[in-house]
Amino acid sequence: MLGNFTYSNPTRLHFGDKSLEMLKEELALFGKNVLLTYGGGSIKKTGLYDEIVKILNDCGKKITELPGVMPNPTVEKLYEGAKLARESEAELILAVGGGSVCDYSKAVSVSAYCNEDPWEKYYIKQEDVDNKIIPVGCVLTMVGTGSEMNGGAVITNHAAKLKIGHVFGDNVFPKFAVLNPKLTYTLPKYQMVAGFFDIMNHITEQYFSGTDDNTSDYLMEGLMKSLVVSSKEAVKNPENYEARSNIMWIATWALNTLVAKGKTTDWMVHMIGQAVGAYTDATHGMTLAAVALPYYRHIMPYGTEKFKRFAVNVWNINPECKDDISIAEEGLKAMESWMKEIGLVMKTSELGMTEDMIEGIADAVFLLDGGYKKLTREEVIEILKESM
Repeated sequence: MLGNFTYSNPTRLHFGDKSLEMLKEELALFGKNVLLTYGGGSIKKTGLYDEIVKILNDCGKKITELPGVMPNPTVEKLYEGAKLARESEAELILAVGGGSVCDYSKAVSVSAYCNEDPWEKYYIKQEDVDNKIIPVGCVLTMVGTGSEMNGGAVITNHAAKLKIGHVFGDNVFPKFAVLNPKLTYTLPKYQMVAGFFDIMNHITEQYFSGTDDNTSDYLMEGLMKSLVVSSKEAVKNPENYEARSNIMWIATWALNTLVAKGKTTDWMVHMIGQAVGAYTDATHGMTLAAVALPYYRHIMPYGTEKFKRFAVNVWNINPECKDDISIAEEGLKAMESWMKEIGLVMKTSELGMTEDMIEGIADAVFLLDGGYKKLTREEVIEILKESM
C-alpha cells in the first residue's frame, strides 16, 4: 500500500428485507420538518410511498413533498429544491428512490443556505461547503451509484451542456440509508442493467491505477467477480433475492470510499460518459458502457501489467504461453462478452450521440490525472469516434 490516508464513513446502513422497520428509529433523531424527495411516481405505484408517509405521520413529522426528480437532475430542479427546503425549514431531507434522487438530495442539502449560486460555487468552482447543511437520509430503490454512502452529487446543466459531479466530504454523506433489496425488484430491465455497469465502472475507475501490491485491488477483484455472477442471475430472474442483495451490497462498497484508499484512481470513463450524457440526456450507466471499452483499449498499453492482472484474476483468462498484451486483450474481450450478455448498450450512437456533437462533447470533458495516461483533447475525440 502506497501513500498516506485517513478513512472515515459516517453513514449508518440498515440492510435486508426488514430494513424499512428501522426508519422510525432514525427519524426520532431529527426535527419535525421533513422534505420528502422522490422521482416520477413509481414509488406510488409500488405502494412504497404510502408506507413512507405512514411512518412519517406516525412519527409526528410535518411533510413537504418534492416530487419529479429526474434521472439526470438539472440545475433548475436544484434551485427549486433549495428554495423549497429553505422555505419549509427542512430539518431532514428524506430521499426515496435511486441514485439520482440521493445525489439530488445531497445537492439540495448544501444549496438551501448557500449565499452564492450553488452551481457556480460547487460545480464550476468546486468549492467546499461553508454554510448550513441539511442532513439527508435515503431509502434506496435502485442500485448503482453508491450515493447512499458517499458525498457525491451530480447535476446537469442543459443550457451549458455540462454534467458535473462534486464529491463532498463526510459532512454531506447521508446520515443513514435503508437498503432493502426487494425494493429494487420492480425496476425495468434497462435501468437495472445500466445500474450494474455503473457499479462495475465505479470499481474499474479505482482499480486501473497504480501498480503496487494493494489490498484495495484484492477487494475490488472480489467485488467484480461477485457482480459478474450475480448480474447474470438477476437478468435471468430479477426477483432472485440472493443475486439482488449481493448486487446492492457490492454497489455500496464500490463507491463508499473504502477501496479507493491507497489508490490514485482514474475517473476518465465517467468524465467522458457524463459529457455524452449532458448532450444526449441518456441513462448514466449506458453512457459509461458505451465509452468504457474504447477508453480502456486506448490506455491498456500504458497499464498492461494491471490489465493482465484484471484478465487473470477477474475473468479467469489462462496466461500460459501468451504475452502480456494478448492476456490483457482477452480480459477486455471477456468483459465485452459479459456486457453484451446482460444487455448493455455498446455504442454511443444508440444513445443519440451524433458526429456533429463530438467536438462539443470533447470540450466538455474534464481531463484528469490519476490513470496510466493523461488524455489529450485529440485522444478524447478519437475515443468518442471509436465509441460510435
